[in-house]
Parts: sequence; structure tokens; C-alpha cells
Amino acid sequence: MTVSVLIVDDSGFFRRRLGEMINSCDGLKVIGTASNGREGIEQAIKLKPDVITMDYEMPVMDGITSVREIMERCPTPILMFSSLTYEGARVTLDSLEAGAVDYLPKNFEEVSKNSSDLKKTLSDKIKMVARARRGQNLSYGSSAPTSPAVENRSPTQARSPVSNRPPVAEAGRVATKTKRNKSYALLAIGTSTGGPVALQKVLTQLPQNFPLPIVLIQHMPSTFTTAFAERLNSLCKIRVSEAKDGDMLRPGVALLAPGGKQLMVSKGGKVRVLAGDERLNYKPSVDITFGSAANIFGDKVLAVVLTGMGSDGCEGAKLLKQKGSTIWAQDEKTSVIYGMPMAIARANLADEILPLLQVGERLCEVV
Repeated sequence: MTVSVLIVDDSGFFRRRLGEMINSCDGLKVIGTASNGREGIEQAIKLKPDVITMDYEMPVMDGITSVREIMERCPTPILMFSSLTYEGARVTLDSLEAGAVDYLPKNFEEVSKNSSDLKKTLSDKIKMVARARRGQNLSYGSSAPTSPAVENRSPTQARSPVSNRPPVAEAGRVATKTKRNKSYALLAIGTSTGGPVALQKVLTQLPQNFPLPIVLIQHMPSTFTTAFAERLNSLCKIRVSEAKDGDMLRPGVALLAPGGKQLMVSKGGKVRVLAGDERLNYKPSVDITFGSAANIFGDKVLAVVLTGMGSDGCEGAKLLKQKGSTIWAQDEKTSVIYGMPMAIARANLADEILPLLQVGERLCEVV
């Protein structure tokens, strides 16, 4: 099945080159272009594309405003292009909160030379977001109403990227497996696509006196994690900061793994921030952090795997499980991409499978 794409960008050169690259990918076809956010909305309503690529800085109407209106009027998976700068990170986080599914770095040099790496990344991302739940509302959770746009779709359209597979378990079905009165020494949360908004939903529910130290592993470029940590810190009652080598684990403090690095828990209640191994696909890697936590804290880790593509975190969760630690996973219905939590559920590692908005509540109850 061919995935139809609408390109929204104020640069004629970028629209043309991006269109050529997308049309040269198997299974992808550009069905329209727009030069500003307002025109992007009109074309989205008229053409009903499977995926929209969106620039953030445009005349007439900017990309973030356009994303918000598209998600209200004709919900469509949107892939944002972002500059790899601090300001670009802040704008990208705004666009994800507005409803975009994921993002790609906007690199004119790579587009100009028709980079094969960029072409593959572009193809993979577009196909991924096309399979994501159309019309997904990033404020969506177990207590949020379902929009008519979602209710009126066929089951195939409304389900997540792995909707051709049978569901693993329903939310709450395995809630009784979490041991009561168990003490924990660390909360570790891993996530990828959809994670910036998911982490915000979870962490803003935690009180200032939350009794556990927290480590966060979000797949994200190095230029983004500083801005993301600052955003979370401004929104949450707990303290959030980008981890630095030698930082102490402290109750009520969340340390975010820096992009391009690996975060490991070490003896003495400290974290190590190490150079990313080029042989590893993910930098930071949830597996690496979970595995180190298993070695240091044994059965006293509460690990949570949220929305994300792939299976990073599953091997680390197995190590935690062998030590007797507790593993939770986000459910399929509220995941933007049901990949990482699905891997946990399919491996029978999940002590609880929870809707996103129940994760923070359960953390407060259990901890």
C-alpha cells in the first residue's frame, strides 16, 4: 500500500528536493505541497494525506500553529523538520506537544547531495508515522474522551503500528503481579517516539517529596536533551536535570540521559555518563541503563517502559526481572508507537500494563 505524503515548507528548493527523495522511495508518494502553515491546513483537508512533513518557521502561519489546527480539524500523523540547535529543540518540543508524532533534523546539505542515509531515515520515519494512530491526541489518556475523528475510523485505521498483530494484554490485566509493600531504591523510565509528551504526563503527577531517585532514558539528539530537561524541570514538582558524570542519585530528582551518551548507574549512588558506543543503535540506550541498575540495585528497581519504536529496554528488563525487580509497560491504546512496551509485554516481563495517565497515579500509590 502506497503512503501518501503532503510536504509543507516555505523553501521551494526544499519542497522540490524532499519530494524527489520521497517519490524515489518504494511505497511513498508525494500528493501535494504547501508553502506555509495556512496552505498546509487547506491541503491537508482537501488531499487527506497519510502523513504530513512540516517545517516550523514559515510565513502566514508557523508550523506549530498549523499542527494544532490540523490535529483539531483533520487529525493526521505529522513529522516535523527541526534544526539541530537549542532553539530548534525548544520549537520541536512545542510541536510534539501540539500533536506532531516525531521529528527529523532539517539539514540542507544532506538534502542537496541526496544523502542515502537521509533518504533511508526519511523513508523509515514516514512509514512509521503512517502506521501510527491517525488522529492521535497527545493529551490522550485513560480518562480523556475519544474524539469523533477516532471513533468514526475503522478498527484498522484507529489502531497502532502493530495493529496487524493480536493484542498482548489489556491495560490493568496484570496489575496484581506487582508485589505489595515492596521497597524500591530507583525508578527508571525508558521511552522513544512519543516519549517527550508521555514523560511530561507521568512526571508532572509526581509530588515534590517523591521518595525515589529517577533516571530517564529518552531517545533524543544531544542538542535536544538540555532543552528537554529544562522544560520538564519547569513543569514538574520534582527536580529534573540533564545528567552529568558523577551526579548523585537523590530522592525526588530525575536525571535525564544526555543524547549521544550512555547513562549507567554505579556504586555509591552515582551515575556514570559515558561516550556512546558506535556499535549501539541507541545513544542513550534503555538496555544499558536498565542493565546497570540491575547490577547495582538488584530487586529494588521499578522500571517503566513507555511508547517507542523498536525493542530497546527489553534485554535490560530481562536482567532486572532475573534480579526480582518490577517492570511496567504502557498499554497499546495510549502509545503513540507500540513497539518498546509491546516487546516487554510479549516477553511476559510486565508486572503491570497501564494507560499513560494511570502510570503517574500508580507510581504514587506503589512508591
